[in-house]
Amino acid sequence: MTNSSSPKRNEQDQPETSGPVLKSLKTKLSKPEDAEKKNLSKKFKDVEISVPIVYGNIAFWLGKKANEYQSHKWTVYVRGATNEDTRGVIKKVVFQLHSSFNNPTRVVESPPFELSEQGWGEFEIAITLHFHSDVCEKPLSLYHQLKLYPEDESTSLSIKKPVVVESYDEIVFPEPSESFLARVQNHPAVNVPRLPVGLTFPTPAEDPSERKRGDTKDHPLSQWFTNFSEADELLQLAAARQQVQTHIAKLRRQITVIEGQQQQLKPSSDQ
Repeated sequence: MTNSSSPKRNEQDQPETSGPVLKSLKTKLSKPEDAEKKNLSKKFKDVEISVPIVYGNIAFWLGKKANEYQSHKWTVYVRGATNEDTRGVIKKVVFQLHSSFNNPTRVVESPPFELSEQGWGEFEIAITLHFHSDVCEKPLSLYHQLKLYPEDESTSLSIKKPVVVESYDEIVFPEPSESFLARVQNHPAVNVPRLPVGLTFPTPAEDPSERKRGDTKDHPLSQWFTNFSEADELLQLAAARQQVQTHIAKLRRQITVIEGQQQQLKPSSDQ
């Protein structure tokens, strides 16, 4: 089904993406149990931290001359929804590949949280996120169906058109620890609620170059990543709202016409 030799990352000539398959989820992790005393840091009640992430794959067809068992080069990954560094939240990611691969359990302990392979078959990949101890003791399992071929069967394969399949999720951490909250309070990739007036935390010292090395903004595949920005979402919501309002106005006009017709029929029916 697959071939376990790792491909080298080759530059393509500005390939265009096929339409990405998108999902929107919101995963809320359970509250820390009082019995778990491993992390003694203070917990903040009635506070939630939301971390937007994207996981998926990009697959390139290697052309007609490629080995039939190595027809595609693909990369599966987990990234910040805005391509920001997520090391302050995620400690490591474990990818569980098909059993036909050598060493099917792949552990990635630093960003970019990704792995590249090549083969010909599609299969489900289990992606397990492990968080820092002051974030969450329990890992989170995600599942991604590796896609190598376009969803539309009428679309011909092309080395310039990678198949892009990404899923958006927001991981919600209830009752965060003080150390976790302090670490991400100014992080652009993490949604932190407004804290009570007067409550401040010292900003942890951080080398900006380290964060830059941890993000995926300059990733070789970033030109094909889906844009999940809030601005785009707001535009889509505004467009949808306008369509709803237009439809409501149309229905109201139709109702007015029907009511007028009924009023015209009333005198003749009363005689």
